[in-house]
Amino acid sequence: MSVAQDSSGLTLEAAAPAQVSRRVAESATLSILVAISVSHMLNDMMQALAPALYPVFRQQLGLTFFETGLITFTFQMMASLLQPLIGLYTDRRPQPYSLPVAMLFTACGLTLLAFGRGYPLLLVSVALIGVGSAIFHPEASRVARAASGGRHGFAQSLFQVGGNFGQSLGPLMAAFIVVPFGQTSVVWFTALALIGIAILTRVSQWHAARRAKPRSAAATTLPTLPRKVVVRSIAILVVLVFSKVFYLSSLSSYYTFYLIQTFHASVQDSQVYLFIFLGAVAAGTFAGGPLGDRFGRKFVIWGSIVGVLPFTLLLPHLNLFWTAVDTVAIGLILASAFSAIVVYAQELMPGNVGAVAGLFFGLSFGMGGIGAALLGELADLTSITYVYKVCAFLPAIGLLTYFLPNIRSRRL
Repeated sequence: MSVAQDSSGLTLEAAAPAQVSRRVAESATLSILVAISVSHMLNDMMQALAPALYPVFRQQLGLTFFETGLITFTFQMMASLLQPLIGLYTDRRPQPYSLPVAMLFTACGLTLLAFGRGYPLLLVSVALIGVGSAIFHPEASRVARAASGGRHGFAQSLFQVGGNFGQSLGPLMAAFIVVPFGQTSVVWFTALALIGIAILTRVSQWHAARRAKPRSAAATTLPTLPRKVVVRSIAILVVLVFSKVFYLSSLSSYYTFYLIQTFHASVQDSQVYLFIFLGAVAAGTFAGGPLGDRFGRKFVIWGSIVGVLPFTLLLPHLNLFWTAVDTVAIGLILASAFSAIVVYAQELMPGNVGAVAGLFFGLSFGMGGIGAALLGELADLTSITYVYKVCAFLPAIGLLTYFLPNIRSRRL
C-alpha cells in the first residue's frame, strides 16, 4: 500500500500527528500566557487601588501633594529596590512557586490598607504591596518568555497588557465601590488575591515541569554584541524608561487633580477619565509587542517615545473634551515602548531574563515613585498645569534611540 507524501518528503501519516502535537503545545502555552496575563491584571488592579484613593486620603488625612507622592514613592521604591535582586537571584536559583507567594503579600497589604488608620500605616500597607510586586514581576516575565514559542514581543505584551488593564480597572473600582462604601471596602478585593493564588499555583506547576525537561540543543540564540555596546545600550534604555515613566507618572498620579482643579470635574468623573487614559495605555502596551516582533524593537521604541511629543506639548492648552482625546493618544503611543524595551534588553543580555525584567520593571516602579514625589513637590510650589507644561518635553529624550544597535530577533 502506497503512502502519500507531501513536498518535504514526509508522509502525511507522520506529518499529521506532528501537526496535532504542535497545535496542542501551542494551545497549552497560550493558556499559560492568558493565565499569567489574567494574574497580572488581578495583581495590578489591587495595586492600583491605593493611587486611585489619593483624593480620599487627601481629604481624610489633609495630605499635601508631596505627602501624596510619597505614598507612590514608598510603594514603587520598595518594588524597584527588590525586583532586580530577586530577578538576579531567580536566574541562578529558579523559584517557580514564588508567584502565589507574591500574591499573598499583596493581599496582606490590601488588608492593612483597608483597616489601617493614619499615615504611617498607609505607608506600611503600600510597602507590603510593593514587596508582592517585586516578587511577582520578574518571575511572571520569565514565565511569559518561556511560553512565548519564540514570539517574545507578543508574549511580553500579552503579559503586560493584563497589568495595564488591571491598573485601568483600579480607578473604576475605587470610583464605584471604594468611594461610596469607604476605605474598609478595600478588603473585599482580597477575594481577587485568592483567585490569583489559585491561578498562579497552576502556572507555577507548569513552569516547574517545563524546567525539569531537557533543553533542546537546537535553540537559536542571538549573536553576542561587544560588552561596551551592551552597556551603552542598556544605559540608553534606562534613560528612555526614565522619560516614559516620569511622564506617565504625572498622569497616573495627578491627572484626577488636574481635571478637578482645571475643569471642576467631580471625583467620580475624574476617576472615569483616568480609567479611559489607563485603558489606552493597556491597548498601546499590547500593540507594542507584536509590532516589535514584525518590524523590530528599535522601530517601536523610536516611534513610541518621539512620536508622542506633539500630543504632550498640546495637553496643557486643551479643553476637557480634547484633553480626554489627547490623553488617549498619549497612552496609546507612549505605552507601546515598554514591552519592546524589555524584550530588546533581554536580547542584549541572553541568559539573564529575570534580572533584565527585574531591572526594567524595578526602574519603572522606582522612577515612577521618584517622579510622583518630585512632581508633587513641583505642583505644591507652582500648579498641576505647570507640571504638565514641564513634562511635555520629556519625550524628546527619545532621540537617543538613534544610538541603539539594530537587532533582528529570530524565533526559536
